[in-house]
Amino acid sequence: MKFKHWKLDTDTNNVIWATLDRADQSVNSLNDEVILELEKVVETVEQTKNCSGLVIKSGKANSFIVGADIRQFTELKNAKQAREVIERGHAILDRLEKLKVPTVAMINGVCLGGGAELALACKYIVGDADKTVIGLPEVKLGIYPGWGGSVRLPRRVGAIKSMGAILPGRAFKAKQAYKMGFIDSAVPARQLKRTVEYFIENTPKHKHPTTIESLTNHRWVRGLLSNQFEKQLNSKIRESQYPAPFAVVRNWVRYGVGRKAFKGEAKAVSELLLSSTSKNLVRAFFLQERMKGLAKNVDFNPKHLHVVGAGVMGGDIAAWAARQGMKVTLQDQKPEFISGAIQRAYKFYKKKLKEPRKVQEAMDNLQPDVKGYGIYTADVIIEAVVEKIEVKQEIFKDLENKARPDAILASNTSSISIDEISKKMEKPSRLMGVHFFNPVSVMMLVEVVKGDKTDVDLYNKGIAFVRKINRLPLPVNNYPGFLVNRILMPYLFEGMLMLDEGYSVNSIDEAAESYGMPMGPLKLADHVGLDICIHVARILAPEYGVDIPKCLSSITDQGNIGKKSGQGFYKYKKGKLIANKNPTKFKKSKDLTDRLIFAMLNEAVSCLRQKVVADHDLLDAGMIFGAGFAPFRGGPMQYIKTEGADKLRSRLEKLEKKYGERFTPDKGWSALKFDKVDC
Repeated sequence: MKFKHWKLDTDTNNVIWATLDRADQSVNSLNDEVILELEKVVETVEQTKNCSGLVIKSGKANSFIVGADIRQFTELKNAKQAREVIERGHAILDRLEKLKVPTVAMINGVCLGGGAELALACKYIVGDADKTVIGLPEVKLGIYPGWGGSVRLPRRVGAIKSMGAILPGRAFKAKQAYKMGFIDSAVPARQLKRTVEYFIENTPKHKHPTTIESLTNHRWVRGLLSNQFEKQLNSKIRESQYPAPFAVVRNWVRYGVGRKAFKGEAKAVSELLLSSTSKNLVRAFFLQERMKGLAKNVDFNPKHLHVVGAGVMGGDIAAWAARQGMKVTLQDQKPEFISGAIQRAYKFYKKKLKEPRKVQEAMDNLQPDVKGYGIYTADVIIEAVVEKIEVKQEIFKDLENKARPDAILASNTSSISIDEISKKMEKPSRLMGVHFFNPVSVMMLVEVVKGDKTDVDLYNKGIAFVRKINRLPLPVNNYPGFLVNRILMPYLFEGMLMLDEGYSVNSIDEAAESYGMPMGPLKLADHVGLDICIHVARILAPEYGVDIPKCLSSITDQGNIGKKSGQGFYKYKKGKLIANKNPTKFKKSKDLTDRLIFAMLNEAVSCLRQKVVADHDLLDAGMIFGAGFAPFRGGPMQYIKTEGADKLRSRLEKLEKKYGERFTPDKGWSALKFDKVDC
């Protein structure tokens, strides 16, 4: 039998080795064509009388199956059509699971979503100990595992472990997956084939939950555990905004892990697929893919990064790049400044990498460089010192005389004009901005800022550098505050103005979080640091003709600068928020949420009109990945598109009459067009 995506080989022991290798993609994903061919593979095994086993493997070097082909989600027209797709997958994986011969999923790398569900339908799962990453991340797309994963994983490891994987959409490395029972074995690559053969030949007992883990799936226990699961979910998300994890729990509570659970899964997931939450989260996925592809045709492979400034941002940029395999030299005026950054990097590596060998490799990449010798050989040089234009100008005047002529010179400034910084340079075309967000190890977005004189080819190499260190580049033009900080500023200011008006911190932040923002404006300001907020405010406020809120000035004058000092708009102990047991009573107003959100929407429209970014999709990408703007709403511009520009502009005009000129609709509202952009 001939296949387009699968290849079947039979070894001397009559084991069929089925290799998936999609010729049309660099990685394997599951679409209708691949799934229907899988059915033929299973049928072949069923009809081969002397077959002694089936191994499913990948023809790709570092991945098994990365999940379902997400573009298919966008083609579904109704829940009935979605359910047919899901039930077809159920039927095929059921046949795979019921094969009378031993079956093994041979995992050689990334195995996510539908790939993990396919693996769970096999009797055994064997993974490469170094490359395997396995998980069910579907909740991040507003759905949950729909091809039996929400049933088979609890069967295999019990409810507590499985919900710990499915509800947050967590992925596990091989050793973690083996320890929890997700996979049956984790071995070095050289032993992978032999281990698979061992499982086929000896058919040892496959993974089952322990007696206690099995009890977690029993009806009388499910009700007790569900309360705990939902309590944990409610502490992090709202069901009205992200319904999928709650649907997982309820299907499990109602049906357990029996046959009816599969039908419940199909019904729930088919409905979730058509929800606005899922559509917007899928859109965010494609926005992310678009940014990943921005520099794919740029021939630039930097090996050496030099960072000037070993403060929080500079030190963390250096640590992150070193973790990604780059040689990094870190410069500051005194060794003790660099020492603090090196210590933070070590703690970070130890926590994330765990294995001493990998920690040491990352530390070896990070080199203290007080004298700045790395300047002469670096491919990329990033300045991350204090936000003072005179200091930055002198640094770049010196750097351009020492650096290689082809080296990228970049500032991590969050608010100062790139053109202003470059004024003392002989060749201002060499300078660009690469604005990271704090914390560097968490925030994926990096604004790559093009000044009026920035060389285009060099700028494209800057975008390629950001991808090289596994971050998402957002091309922006050189306007005060660039994109993210500019849109966030009115949000933060409006929250502070409300505080000046007498509203409580809790009511202000709740107004934003009820809309879907991950943090209210006051909590966000505390996390960023009020010292940074007021410094940026003093730069941007004159540019946009606004006044700095009184509460921001007064609180910083008292030396309270937020989370890092233990006191800001909230109180903190050892970096953790201290809950207010007796929150002050506050005035109620239905306008609170609108004031906060429309302040951002209006600024977003202004940014689009001025072409701070190229199009509305990139603006949404910047705000989702740089500011956490309610992902389930798709970003500011997608929200405007969904709700209707005329309707929202009308609401903005009412806010203007009630609260003043800061809500005057930007003239860009009348020119809004939402032409489809290929993400």
